[in-house]
Amino acid sequence: MEINSGDTAWVLVATALVTMMTPALAFFYGGMVRKKNILSTLNLSVITMGLISIQWVLIGYTLAFGSSINGLIGGLEHLGLEGVGAQPDPNYSATIPGLAFAAFQMTFAVITPALITGAFVERISFKVYLVFALLWSTLVYDPLAHSVWAVGGLLRTMGALDFAGGTLSISPLVFRR
Repeated sequence: MEINSGDTAWVLVATALVTMMTPALAFFYGGMVRKKNILSTLNLSVITMGLISIQWVLIGYTLAFGSSINGLIGGLEHLGLEGVGAQPDPNYSATIPGLAFAAFQMTFAVITPALITGAFVERISFKVYLVFALLWSTLVYDPLAHSVWAVGGLLRTMGALDFAGGTLSISPLVFRR
């Protein structure tokens, strides 16, 4: 596999653009709350960036894109991004470095729980949100990402196509009922 500089540049630009969506979301939600809650609302989105980035690097990527276990979740071979480096992955990033692919996917893992904060802005304790975001990302987002996007994922093998992440971002609505 040979790395294509144009593909890599585009994925890095797209990664930067999606990364900027989370702070922008923080400002959007900040405009919807009372003045006394603006900083706490901003914190929910900004802290999500750090928390879920760490979760993604440690276990999220491998749960989402590791070798499939019954089509439901990925194996643990990429724990701490083990084996994910400058070399392309023929299954997911044939012309870009594996780390660029992992970073791009991480941006969506970050913004998805940040989107959920709009449902309970001003009504949740900060500590409870941190636990919620970590558990939700690990138990809902990562397995669903695996099912939809990973080789061997259950929904992918059934023919599901999800180019924009709609399945993953609506999952709070699906699992809320």
